[in-house]
Amino acid sequence: MLHSDIKGPLLQMPWLRSLTMCTSSLTPSPTKGHRLLTPGNVSSVTNLQESSAAEVLELNMNDPTHSSGRQQVPRDGVMWTGWWLWPLVAICTADQFRDNAVRLMQSTPVIDGHNDLPWQLLNKFNNQLQDPRANLTSLNGTHTNIPKLKAGFVGAQFWSAYTPCDTQNKDSVKRTLEQIDVIQRMCQLYPETFLCVTDSAGIRQAFQEGKVASLVGVEGGHSIDSSLGVLRALYHLGMRYLTLTHSCNTPWADNWLVDTGEDEAQSRGLSSFGQSVVKEMNRLGVIIDLAHVSVATMEAALQLSKAPVVFSHSSAYSVCHHRRNVPDHVLQLVKQTGSLVMVNFYNDYVSCKAEANLSQVADHLDYIKKVAGAGAVGFGGDYDGVSRLPSGLEDVSKYPDLVAELLRRHWTEAEVRGALAENLLRVFEAVEQVSDHKQAPGEEPIPLGQLEASCRTKYGYSAAPILHLQPGALLASLVTLLLSLYLL
Repeated sequence: MLHSDIKGPLLQMPWLRSLTMCTSSLTPSPTKGHRLLTPGNVSSVTNLQESSAAEVLELNMNDPTHSSGRQQVPRDGVMWTGWWLWPLVAICTADQFRDNAVRLMQSTPVIDGHNDLPWQLLNKFNNQLQDPRANLTSLNGTHTNIPKLKAGFVGAQFWSAYTPCDTQNKDSVKRTLEQIDVIQRMCQLYPETFLCVTDSAGIRQAFQEGKVASLVGVEGGHSIDSSLGVLRALYHLGMRYLTLTHSCNTPWADNWLVDTGEDEAQSRGLSSFGQSVVKEMNRLGVIIDLAHVSVATMEAALQLSKAPVVFSHSSAYSVCHHRRNVPDHVLQLVKQTGSLVMVNFYNDYVSCKAEANLSQVADHLDYIKKVAGAGAVGFGGDYDGVSRLPSGLEDVSKYPDLVAELLRRHWTEAEVRGALAENLLRVFEAVEQVSDHKQAPGEEPIPLGQLEASCRTKYGYSAAPILHLQPGALLASLVTLLLSLYLL
């Protein structure tokens, strides 16, 4: 096909029209006396601002030597257009991708699956939000504050109510309650910015009001202290997802360090009580979060749950071989169950190195979309919970740049809107549909022998303690009883 045949359609392309507008302000004026040389047609134009990019392209397309690859040698006082045109193409098209990202995010803001700002508020200010240094409109030294959230078009956030593993069997419930409290007080103190919500309809309402829908995600199954009653109480306080483990086993579920060999498997996925936890989460309408769990726990929960699950902040194992990431066969289960992987930005999970960049995060998004489908992709930045972030994604304000990269990679607008919000909303609505509060709640307690007893009382177990002992403990009790009878 001759260049003259494609010239007309090219000049009608939206990117070229944008380029024409862009170059009107970016194109430099040549040195006085220079002439604009276009192959086969030496223009008498003396000011490049008078010549649009479209005109230059049209002149180039008319050049009979253009397709032959021959380059015109500049003459004295003559400027070759190539040195400035194509850099401007790159600049202007880049601007167009970001402009389109902003346009999309104005109507479909991002729902982020995991942000640890509440943990920073505890560490820095002991949750004293009245401290002037804790003012979220001017907070320094964090990845997240109100101006950054607005610049990043964050429309909904699962705030992490996190308490470390060393609170297990100690004060994990107390600490978790305090972190839920600080999330709720954020909404009370900044009502013009945050709207605490507990369902998918609340997220949509916050979108309409231009606020950040604020939801509670409890990070770590140790926060329920192996109690279905505590699980239900946290639900009534607003918890809408529970990460089944953090970086430690619970008495009923195994964490990701089992797969590295650093921890020993205890439940081989989910114990009988762990299965009861999953069923009760389904009944209540709490999203099951499989970030931080072992592969066996992933498989068990995906097979057992009646509702889709999420990985609130995990990436693709095939792109970066880190055990916190999701392997391909689990991605297939994600696809089959309509579940969701919200990609983590921590460098170690993105590139498996200390350094990473925005493009490598997009690689994870691309890969999950390829293996599990566009409906399986979301964002779970892990801001304020990690020490290293990719260049280009240094804080929550950078989300439009990542969306622009997806558009540059030919993601459709529908796929982008899905990753931004619609995929999570679909999962959340499915969880709500499966929930059934008319169904009788689970009541079977975890066996006493599966709990560490050093800091525990035994109320409730004393009526029939032998029924709740582990087999080993039961045998020991029988031996003791028989020995006592023999001595008698």
